[in-house]
Amino acid sequence: MGHDRVERRLAAILAADMANYGRLIGADEEGTLLRFKAHLRELIDPTIKEHHGRIVKTTGDGALVEFVSVVDAVRCAVKIQREMVERNADSPEDKRIEFRIGINVGEIIIDDDDIFGDGVNLVVRLEGLAKPGGICVSKRVQEDAYGKVDFDFDDGGEKQLKNIASPIRIYHVRLSGPPAGGGRMLLPEKPSIAVLPFHNISGDQEQDYFADGMVDDIISALSRMRWLFVIARNSSFAYKGKATDVKQVGRELGVRYVLEGSVRKAANRVRMTGQLIDTATGAHLWADHFDGALADIFDLQDQMTASVVGAIAPKLERAEIERAKHKPTESLDAYDFYLRGVAHFHQLTKEANTEALRLFHRAIELDGEFASASGMAAWCHVWRKWNGWVSDPVREGNETERLAWRAVEVGKEDAVALCTGGFALAHVVGDLENGAAFIDQSLVLNPNLAMAWHFSGWVNVWLGEHEMAIERLGRAVRLSPLDPFTFLAQGALALAHFVAERYDAAVGCAQNSIREQPNFAPAIRILAASCAFAGRRELAEKTMTRVRQLAPALRISDVKNITPLRRADDLARYTEGLRLAGLPE
Repeated sequence: MGHDRVERRLAAILAADMANYGRLIGADEEGTLLRFKAHLRELIDPTIKEHHGRIVKTTGDGALVEFVSVVDAVRCAVKIQREMVERNADSPEDKRIEFRIGINVGEIIIDDDDIFGDGVNLVVRLEGLAKPGGICVSKRVQEDAYGKVDFDFDDGGEKQLKNIASPIRIYHVRLSGPPAGGGRMLLPEKPSIAVLPFHNISGDQEQDYFADGMVDDIISALSRMRWLFVIARNSSFAYKGKATDVKQVGRELGVRYVLEGSVRKAANRVRMTGQLIDTATGAHLWADHFDGALADIFDLQDQMTASVVGAIAPKLERAEIERAKHKPTESLDAYDFYLRGVAHFHQLTKEANTEALRLFHRAIELDGEFASASGMAAWCHVWRKWNGWVSDPVREGNETERLAWRAVEVGKEDAVALCTGGFALAHVVGDLENGAAFIDQSLVLNPNLAMAWHFSGWVNVWLGEHEMAIERLGRAVRLSPLDPFTFLAQGALALAHFVAERYDAAVGCAQNSIREQPNFAPAIRILAASCAFAGRRELAEKTMTRVRQLAPALRISDVKNITPLRRADDLARYTEGLRLAGLPE
């Protein structure tokens, strides 16, 4: 009789099971089942319901779920796996419950509410290929979800699977990190733009810093448009010197428009060209060139910025464009030194930092009102303190305080000056309240400034607001997904998880930070302390060896000076973690 109700339909099918079920049950049957049921009740069942899934059947350690939408199935799986990482953060490794998930799209046969068919057979095989905590999908799922989700897929190649006639291409969902070349970030609701590095066609490589500075200023001017989503400078500059396909740039950065151009500087004349391209179609929406005397460079930038803004939103009132005209300094010589200083700072070495400081001071000598130069000089001092390059702490502390206050007082309308000056006050001077307030002011002025979101993340961790810090660091990474300074966000995330006593998560973030920037001392210290509390003694001691190589004079008594944690409990636990890892008294 049951066969009267047989029907066929196309569906997305998700299969999940618990990795290492036998070992976990063998070690602690009652505790494992209690934890498993809690995960089902609190996370898995509600998430399936939220994504419109139907649980077809459950087994002792898993489930088979049907979805109408492929996107719903993939998003459901991703939410479960990401939240399981959080739920497992405090569990010892040998008690951690992890799920493997497979997803397929195919025709299914429904019989008495159960489902059968090749689509079901394949999803069970895919689930078996998933890593614990991972998601494995078929090529059809990857193709159907492509461009509709904000995470990417790694190609797992073709596999010959048991009882499946032809080889199947599989993909693993990437649960962390920026999308790779094939993935597409979701477009923001606001119009979105990336300004790529302009080509220096002067024939003189020494003029690169000048072309870079032009782009910096156009990004800054566009960023002041609160209705516009502007990708941060550091992610745009990931494409410097590379042949680029604007459609690929649009996918990788998640933007609707790309501005590209060139600068030719000869004697006392400059020619700037620019073109605005729609990344979806590759169509040129606007192109123009501007010629002028070097002395009029700021007017040229204003003209280009106004034209770009006008092309994106023709109805935008002229007043908004006028507001974008914000010259960093009227002195071209001072501006020139500032641009050279920024170029040196981005090299992140001790020698380049010293040279950047010299150049910023030259800019300040020539133009005492140049707030950004004071702010960047203060940021150089933060970097020196972070990395243990300070030889005279009292003198440098006083100098940083002077520069930071100069930056925020002169630069009340300058977001870079406010956030760099504010961060220096928080970290070097220990004035967390004023530092946080100035960084917040910079975000009011320029909500697209990824650097300010990074700094806000750190300061919020120090103030004990770790959840707010994590949210702000997420904003920084979205605004600048290819940023070479992403290691800053990962370091701050590590400290946020440490403060929240999620030590395994802290270890992962600290390792991500160090992978990007192997000598970033704060992340190395956080890794040592996190490993100590996570019971990973060997790694804690190995990491402490690296801490002491970078800062041989560092002692337990110095910890409160290098990490300005406001809450006594946070500082005590961090200090104890470093002590357990082997930092001398």
